[in-house]
Amino acid sequence: MPNTNGHGPKRAILYARVSTDEQARSGYSLAQQLEALREYAAREGYEVLEEVQDTGQSGASLERPGMDRVRDLVAGGGVSVVLAQDRDRIAREPAYHYLLRREFEEHGTRIRALNDRGDDSPEGELADGILDQLGKFERAKTAERSRRGKLRKAREGKVIAIHTPNYGFRYNATRDGYEVDEEAMRVVRRIFRMVGSEHRTLYAVKRALEREGVPTPGGARYWHAKCIRNYLSEDVYKPHTAAEIMAMVDAGQMSASVATGLDPNKRYGIWWFNRRRTRRTQVSELGPNGERTYRKRG
Repeated sequence: MPNTNGHGPKRAILYARVSTDEQARSGYSLAQQLEALREYAAREGYEVLEEVQDTGQSGASLERPGMDRVRDLVAGGGVSVVLAQDRDRIAREPAYHYLLRREFEEHGTRIRALNDRGDDSPEGELADGILDQLGKFERAKTAERSRRGKLRKAREGKVIAIHTPNYGFRYNATRDGYEVDEEAMRVVRRIFRMVGSEHRTLYAVKRALEREGVPTPGGARYWHAKCIRNYLSEDVYKPHTAAEIMAMVDAGQMSASVATGLDPNKRYGIWWFNRRRTRRTQVSELGPNGERTYRKRG
């Protein structure tokens, strides 16, 4: 393993990362990663300069507080190696992994993962690169398979449960359908009535709810006019006729078996899946005092 000048002490930075989804899904813990890295560093005779953690951070971006700290430490010199448990802890994108490797090499620093499959030879780097690309392909295939499975469930008339249901509803016992939350739905009906029948502005509705102490869906005190406008535009609250529902069947947006199971004399709200896609990334900015801040961008 390399060191600072080929003869001096070997100094390492330990890096651990876990995303929010990974914590919830598999319990992929920072403590477990750091424990494995400490054992490896002790066995290989490394002096640990610092342990850096990224909690709730995606590996699909390099703009992470912990990774920025690692890059600053490497740029300062004297770092032999940056150690991570798995290659995808450093970055999930092979291109980002390559960028960091080249950046660190300029300062005499290597990236090492406990699951590296190759060595420092060109053949070893090629093997790791190929396997990284295969890993990226498998992740994309899994995501697409999951999306199509959810799409099939939605066409069968089932709700795809996310963090929270639409305001005024709650999930049923199997979490694949909606039940009306009467207390919250009274607020939704009142919003529609104030705007549609009483012709109040969104700001007037906001002030009325706040004046009466009606909490927001998240339990906050202050309402946002944008959220109220979103409720007014959601199809889940609007009454759709049998003809409108059959048009969705003709467009391939709903299965015929779902539509024929509905009462043609009633009207139904529609919960949509896969109509819009939101991609959130994290960006870092330098504040007026020179400190780096991080924010999410959709």
